[in-house]
Amino acid sequence: MKGDFIVSEEEKNERFDRVIANHLTSLTRSHIKTLIDNGDILLNDKMVKAGEKVKFGQVISYNFEDLLPLNVQPEEDVDFDIVYEDEYLLVINKPQGLVVHPCSSTKNGTLVNGLLYRIKDLSGINGVLRPGIVHRLDKNTSGLMLVAKNDFAHKILAEQIKNKICKRKYIALCHGIFKDDEGEIKTYLERSKKDRTKIAVSNKGKLAITDYKVIKRFTNMTLVEFSLQTGRTHQIRVHCKMMNHSIVGDDVYGKAEKGLNGQLLHSYYISFIHPKTQEEMSFTIDLPSYFKEYLSIII
Repeated sequence: MKGDFIVSEEEKNERFDRVIANHLTSLTRSHIKTLIDNGDILLNDKMVKAGEKVKFGQVISYNFEDLLPLNVQPEEDVDFDIVYEDEYLLVINKPQGLVVHPCSSTKNGTLVNGLLYRIKDLSGINGVLRPGIVHRLDKNTSGLMLVAKNDFAHKILAEQIKNKICKRKYIALCHGIFKDDEGEIKTYLERSKKDRTKIAVSNKGKLAITDYKVIKRFTNMTLVEFSLQTGRTHQIRVHCKMMNHSIVGDDVYGKAEKGLNGQLLHSYYISFIHPKTQEEMSFTIDLPSYFKEYLSIII
């Protein structure tokens, strides 16, 4: 769905989200807030908060995928591993190439389809297309993800991610040689105006902070551990591109690599406080075989 409209005289001084709701009547309040937070709905081409008071003559533009009017069906043949499970949550290992939830371009065969087949109860906070999904991984990023079985667990886990209590670490193989052994990357990110499927570094948008630590340097590549202080869309991939160290195999922010089906980026560690027991829990997962095989070639 793409378009724009102008704030009328009658709408001036209204909240940004309320004006949107008046025009895009098919959207729920929570969906509107998500779209605003993601930069999919802009005020005069700028990201603003949902409560921003609008002015007469301002332009509200939107560009986002329509929610699918479908009932997501359970599917047996979706490949993912359950690392941990109890009555409140799951920790799963998502393989490269698996889309997390249905969208206009991928209507089935997603992680959500597989979860619905294997798990009886999932939280409903994110609606019918994203049951249980607390946070996402890109299609071609592999590794650990949290899934909530009920709304109680979902709310607490989401708050832990927001407040940086939940820790997530990734391993990536990047082009070029990192000069410093460790550091912090701090920028603002927003949707690219040239290509809305991409994220771009900007002087506005959402604050994005990534910590990095060099694991090993090769002849013309560097194996790096990344830790997220914030969890923005494509954050690590965009930060790597910004430093001229795009992730090997990233055909969106770098270049495709022969023999690879996507970026060598793996979520290998996650820790959080259990929403019910208050126990601190942590999990690690080994690199996938294709990642190891590529490393063995360049050593």
